[in-house]
Order: sequence, then structure tokens, then C-alpha cells
Amino acid sequence: MGVDLKDIVPKEEVRLKDLSGKSIAIDAYNALYQFLAIIRQPDGTPLKDHTGRVTSHLSGLFYRTCNLLEMGIKVIYVFDGVPPALKEAEIKRRARIKEEALKKYEAALKEGRIEEARMYAQMTSRLKDYMADDAKRLLTLMGVPWVQAPSEGEAQAAYLVKRGDSDYCASQDYDSLLFGAPRLLRNVTISGRRKLPRKKVYVEVVPEVVELDRVLRELGITHEQLVDIGILIGTDFNPEGVKGIGPKKALRLIKEYGSLEKALPTLKNATFPVEPSKIREIFLHPEVTDNYTIKWKDPDVEGVVNFLCGERDFSESRVRKALEKTIKGSREARERTTLEAWF
Repeated sequence: MGVDLKDIVPKEEVRLKDLSGKSIAIDAYNALYQFLAIIRQPDGTPLKDHTGRVTSHLSGLFYRTCNLLEMGIKVIYVFDGVPPALKEAEIKRRARIKEEALKKYEAALKEGRIEEARMYAQMTSRLKDYMADDAKRLLTLMGVPWVQAPSEGEAQAAYLVKRGDSDYCASQDYDSLLFGAPRLLRNVTISGRRKLPRKKVYVEVVPEVVELDRVLRELGITHEQLVDIGILIGTDFNPEGVKGIGPKKALRLIKEYGSLEKALPTLKNATFPVEPSKIREIFLHPEVTDNYTIKWKDPDVEGVVNFLCGERDFSESRVRKALEKTIKGSREARERTTLEAWF
């Protein structure tokens, strides 16, 4: 779900090509779910190899990563570890949504409502263990670093940016801001032309950057107060939030009373699964690790081809062409960076 801050945080559109030379820590599970949802056949069936294993996630990961590397963007993927115990309710909620969507998908498919079936199919995406293992194997072959987080991937990605090991963290959710990410990039893995659900209308999805300092300055709040706003709205650790409170009202309450604890007595029927202080602690002091190495290498072309084409039925000509463009673009970007360093 993620915390819904889109209506109150300032953001700025950015062109991916302007990020050449920059590093981006990408929330891997967030990106893989997007690929699983979007990359499907017209009837909603995901891409599969000859053994029946889903390959939509690998297709999205490979071609999108190649695209970013070709532009000179240095990507790092961060994988989720064990979720905090408080996330159990949200995990169960998501499972129920997927089960309901699966029933609607099967009914729509049976009745020939193909477009509707595809929409429901996108909501049924499940990231299985072998998919994450496949992704890590592919990234290693591509020479792209990845980090295994002990818990929340977004928290670890935010930590990389805070330490200066990455220039940005990338995710569709705004939770990264609650975890203290100095700079958040959205729409990095899904930018481009997208069709709106149930409508024959296409929109251009463009990357956007959100800077935490600017958010706090323009809203006139502290980072701790931003976390309190998130808790009022609803986070992955208290999905329901407080009934009737959206981003703007939450902002007004926190600015007026100063903190969640002081605002709560003014709210009727405000309940939480646990003490709000425990939710706040997850965001302000998340479990992260220093045990990682960030190093980019040239791709193992034959290794990638053997994996994607020999084992997963990808088109060899397309894979080789993508890798060729990636290597060329990455080298040109490195040369530009080296040349600019002289001036």
C-alpha cells in the first residue's frame, strides 16, 4: 500500500537522461511487482518459459535496467528481508485483495471480457521466492550490484542515500521519505506511455524527484512530524489509519498540535493496532545493514545469454542487442564523466 502523501509533498519532474552519472538505489520488490503486473499478454497471462515458470519479472528487470545503464545511470537494487512483525496485517490484507482479484479475473476471462480480465490479472501478482533468486542471478550476470536488506528494502535504500553510497532511492511509494531518504525518485521503472484502467486513454508517466529537505521546509514540519502524518493517514504497519483523515487534514492536525499524541485526544474513535510510538520507531530507527559492497562491472554477455535465452526462452538477438547498447552507453557515460572531471 505505502503511505499516501502525493497530495501534500512538492515534487519536480526530471528527465532520466539528466540523471546520467548518478546512482539510484531501487526498491527491488517494488519494481518486480510492477513488472509482474504490467508485462502480460492481452488476456492477463504473464510471460512464461517452456517449463511454465513466469518470466515477466525478468523481462522488465533486464530491459529496464539495460535502458537505465545505457543512459549512464548507475543502478543498485535493494531486496526486502524479513518484514517487521507489525506488517502482518498489511500482508494479510494484500493477500485477500489478490484472492478476490483472482476470482474476478477467472470470471471475466470465462465470459470473454478480455480487457477487464487483464486489469484484474494485474492485481493478482505474487512475487515467489524463485523470482527474487532469478532477479539476483540476472543482476549479478549483468554486473549490477544488489543489496540484501535485513528487513524493509525501502529503509535500506534510504540508508544508502543517507550514507552517500547512492544519489537517489527509487520507489513508487512515499515510505522512503518516512525512512529519511534525502532524495526519492518515482516512476523510474515504469516511466513511459501507460493506459488508464477501464479507459481508452493513455497518459505519459514521467519520473519525478522528491527532496526531503524541501518537503519539510515547505510544509513547515520536522521529519518526526512527517512520520506522525503518515501514521494518521495509514502505513503498512497500520493500514487503516484514522478514519476520515487524509493527507491535508493530517498535516493541519500535526501542525496545530505538534505531535500525534497531542492530536489524538481531539479525534473520536482513533484506534491503532499497536502503540503509535512503535510504528514511529520503525521509520525513525529502521533495521538496516552496513554489510554490502557497491561495485559495477561490465556484463557477462554469454552468461546473460545462457540464462535468459538458454534457460528462460528469451530472444537471443534481442538480448544481445540490448547488452551491446548497454555496454556502449555505459562506456560513453564513463568517458564523459572522466572528461568533465578535468574541467
